[in-house]
Amino acid sequence: MEKVKVGIIGCGNISAIYFKNCKLYRGLEVVACADLDVSRAQARAEEFGVAKACSVDELLADPEIVMVINLTIPAAHAEVCRKALLAGKHVYVEKPLSVTREDGRGLVELAKEKNLRVGCAPDTFLGGGIQTCIKLIRDGWIGEPLAATAFMLGRGPEGWHPDPVFFYKTGGGPMFDMGPYYLTALVAMIGPIRRIAGMTRTSFPERRITSQAKYGEMIQVDIPTHIAGLMEFESGAIGTIITSFDTMGGANLPRIEIYGSEGSLSVPDPNTFGGPVKFRRKGAKEWGEIPLSHGFAENSRSVGALDMALAIAENRPHRASGELAFHVLDAMHGFHDASDQGKHYEMQSTCASPEPMPLDADSTWL
Repeated sequence: MEKVKVGIIGCGNISAIYFKNCKLYRGLEVVACADLDVSRAQARAEEFGVAKACSVDELLADPEIVMVINLTIPAAHAEVCRKALLAGKHVYVEKPLSVTREDGRGLVELAKEKNLRVGCAPDTFLGGGIQTCIKLIRDGWIGEPLAATAFMLGRGPEGWHPDPVFFYKTGGGPMFDMGPYYLTALVAMIGPIRRIAGMTRTSFPERRITSQAKYGEMIQVDIPTHIAGLMEFESGAIGTIITSFDTMGGANLPRIEIYGSEGSLSVPDPNTFGGPVKFRRKGAKEWGEIPLSHGFAENSRSVGALDMALAIAENRPHRASGELAFHVLDAMHGFHDASDQGKHYEMQSTCASPEPMPLDADSTWL
């Protein structure tokens, strides 16, 4: 197939890996980039050999560009995606799909109306680690999945991120920042969620930045920073999740485990693409490590955009879809809603579990 010509909007911290990987994939060609700070776009264009650095409006008006990769901050995701769709471009956006359910639903509906695709990170579930877990589950290694646990506990990004303020504003927090990795992986492995319970708190109303660029500045925290939730999946399995920026002393919990009628599965960090994957059969005394069945085990961010480009050419559903991302967005709000209202949140969305990746994708897609 001919390479799909791509424009990247948002040239900040996360963009470097997208520029790097898009150069490796046979289905994508980055021909332009844009940022509110045009100097940042120019710097990325020079760094990665991109032909044009321009304004957002110029990029969206370029008839050569077929797909936009939107790497702006969460608060801008919906507006930039909407503009891209209205300009006739397919769009793939960093997580989360949007800040609000209303905007997320509107993007999915607008894409359908325009006969365009909307895709959304994370695409880490397309990597060798979680794809191996999906294969093991589908092949019956753990029997019927009965329960799951997911834990993301840390101290928050103010110690390392150069500009961490947005993590503590609407659309940020540990659930909206890291929850997409964990929830997307769980839905990919177990299926969609039926209902949710949750409890939240804001442990520290202020945070001091200790990263170099803005060292010593204070952040006013506007969102919950510790979220504990329960999920009932449509399959009947029950899941537990904690996301936190409040564990100042660290934690020693597994990232994700799936418990089945015939065994248990230790799932690798869903913020990565590789392993290790560990399995313990019913009655066994120890865990054993399972070799990865799939490729893309290195940092392959943007493989979801590549899959979307290939899916357009092959007339099939893409895996990191807007419907999946909206279901995850619905769930993330659901934990907060359940806590605020003191009752279960019944999910207002569902989605199909994405099809597994081809076993040879790493060799045929590059």
